[in-house]
Amino acid sequence: MPVLKLTKTNIDRVAKPGGKKDVLYWDRDTKGFGLRVTPTGLSKFIAQGRVRGTSKDVRVTIGSYGAWTVDEARRRADEYRHQFEQGIDPKDVERERKAASITLQQVLDDYVGRPGKLKDSTAKEMRRHVAKAYPDWAAKPVATITREMVKSRHQQIATEGLNGKPAPASANACMVTLRILVNFAMDEHRRPNGSPIISHNPVGALKRHWSKLGSRTERYIDKAKVGAVWNALQAARECPKNRDALAGTDLTIFALLTGCRRDEGAALTWDRVILSDDPAECRWHLTNRKVGQDIYLPLASQAVSLLRQRLAAADALAAAPEEERDPFVFPSWSRAGRIMDARSAMATVSEIVGKHLSLHDLRRTFTNIAMRECRIEKFRTDLLTGHKPAQADTTSRNYLDLTNLSWLHPEIQEVGSWIEQQGRVAAAQASGANVVALRA
Repeated sequence: MPVLKLTKTNIDRVAKPGGKKDVLYWDRDTKGFGLRVTPTGLSKFIAQGRVRGTSKDVRVTIGSYGAWTVDEARRRADEYRHQFEQGIDPKDVERERKAASITLQQVLDDYVGRPGKLKDSTAKEMRRHVAKAYPDWAAKPVATITREMVKSRHQQIATEGLNGKPAPASANACMVTLRILVNFAMDEHRRPNGSPIISHNPVGALKRHWSKLGSRTERYIDKAKVGAVWNALQAARECPKNRDALAGTDLTIFALLTGCRRDEGAALTWDRVILSDDPAECRWHLTNRKVGQDIYLPLASQAVSLLRQRLAAADALAAAPEEERDPFVFPSWSRAGRIMDARSAMATVSEIVGKHLSLHDLRRTFTNIAMRECRIEKFRTDLLTGHKPAQADTTSRNYLDLTNLSWLHPEIQEVGSWIEQQGRVAAAQASGANVVALRA
């Protein structure tokens, strides 16, 4: 490699296009200081040396000639040489600096951007949390978020909310998102020695300060009110305000009969519904699950009846051939093309029950009916609601085919029949009758 006294005059002479590969010129006066010239004439100052305690030379780019003067670059090369002698690899220092400067927004983008790892709704919710709860933190290095900042922001959201109202549940949810993102950053961005840039997750400061929300297990329809709710929903089906109102009511009934999550029911499409002459073969295909692989779930006769009515109505509305029928079971005139919620129907349910309930609370209602009233064992109830078997359940997780749960039709039918029977009881009570026909 040629040796050259690196001065402006000499550099201007050699820093010209030409040749087929890079040429390195080492400075005659400063050890380890050099200039790399590319075939296009681009010139960059470099420093090279051996880190004390190692047997490998390290080369570091200082910067481009022009942006750096010769004297500035030589001083930086001296600094690098001192680091080499102290056993410090400048590249490790730079990697650590970059890791420490990664922002909350960058961590969020990396986390939700992993292909196939998150449902779209989950990614959207996490982005909303960062945008609403941490707008002033998004551009900050995540490593600079402290425990005091976390406690203060949690308290602020709990008392003031994201829209001017106290929101303890939102405060907890936003902090769970932050905890997940910080944990991800701790795993992904580390020092050269393997230790995390962030030693402790600052959300740990909330260990004894999470907002109290009350027991979620109390959020379900009481046994004594199930019949009245069932009858009210059936009555609402008879005279809906519009197509969306009917879809919302039917989604509510479907959720009560299946224990599905809101979006699992709301996003259901006809190509994932199987209606057979054999009641035991009627099922729906649950895809894009929160946890686990796709599964087929059985349908009670009450749910089958509802779906057949909706299918007939959808076919009647379709002026085109069958393949152009509206793809969603619960369609809407909204941009999404489907019902996103069922607030009107759930307002009716909440009024009857005497407490505010959401569609997800019908999932809890289903579980309570299955286990407490129909005495269906927890294992089967878990499967009917789309939960995976416990990690310790080796037989179920490794030997039992859990992709088609049609064999649980008797259990789902027991729940549907119990709910319908409660409707007959409630109707009899409302009319003053004291005799109700028993279920077959």
